[in-house]
Amino acid sequence: MSFIDELKDKAKKDIKTIILTESEDKRVLKAAQKVKEEGFANIILIGNEEEANKLAKENGIDISGIEIINPETSAKFEEYANAFYELRKAKGMTIEKARETLKDNMYFGTMMVKEGDADGLVSGACHSTANTLRPALQILKTAPGTKLVSAFFLMVVPNCEYGENGIFIFGDSGLVENPTPDELSEIAISSSKSFEQLTGKQSKVAMLSYSTYGSAHSELTEKVIEGTKLLKEKMPDLICDGELQLDAAIIPEIAASKAPGSPVAGQANTLIFPNLDAGNIGYKLVQRLAKAEAYGPLCQGIARPVNDLSRGCNSDDIVGVVAITAVQAQSENK
Repeated sequence: MSFIDELKDKAKKDIKTIILTESEDKRVLKAAQKVKEEGFANIILIGNEEEANKLAKENGIDISGIEIINPETSAKFEEYANAFYELRKAKGMTIEKARETLKDNMYFGTMMVKEGDADGLVSGACHSTANTLRPALQILKTAPGTKLVSAFFLMVVPNCEYGENGIFIFGDSGLVENPTPDELSEIAISSSKSFEQLTGKQSKVAMLSYSTYGSAHSELTEKVIEGTKLLKEKMPDLICDGELQLDAAIIPEIAASKAPGSPVAGQANTLIFPNLDAGNIGYKLVQRLAKAEAYGPLCQGIARPVNDLSRGCNSDDIVGVVAITAVQAQSENK
């Protein structure tokens, strides 16, 4: 059984309702069909019902029985507009502007999650990360105790003995461009929680650099060293270490020579990259060269589960992210 299949089984134990906001995309419609067939989540599509059904029919996709909500004709449109106005009036929001904003599928879907009419949301197949995150940050805001919203990729590497049998979290590989040492520590805390939430296994965090234990010295390495120090101060019980080169972080034989005595070296499953350049390049290298499944960018630090998609995703990728979002929603409820 694949890791995503395990997540689907978890999702089936407490069915959640997940919103897909892009009913104008045939990949999204195909994913909705697959989720319904597999029965691990309830799906709500946001958009024009007539156009979605027409697109589905043209592409041989069966979305019968899946609820489609058009914001402009929804019975709850005015209720949501008033709630959105109350949330944002201190920022200059008017009721007229609230109504206009709520015609946007993403804003409307996010208000559904805010008001408890859905448990999570997935978007981004044909929209930018900013289009997904802006409404989430305005409406749902950050989770209690969280200082920073960040993003991670769940990487599932086939035939791999490293990490958690080939399962890794790469953070931040999708959102925070050049984190400060404090932000690096916050990304590591959120990523460790995400790993444990999704896998049920203990997170082992490596703070990555081009240096291991002072083998090189620069402003770049000092940032990771300081971030690691802050992480250990904030989370003394977390299994973490740095700065570590990637090979020292995941390969036991190299760890033994480069970082002897490290609690993490050679067994890391949660990899924290020093900046978005490294994180983005790293996940795409692993995805393409190792033929890994890459799910994300997944969001962490938002009060309710909202996840982004890569615009290069296929329908199976979307199905996987729906499963992840459903499991996150289960944890949120607990």
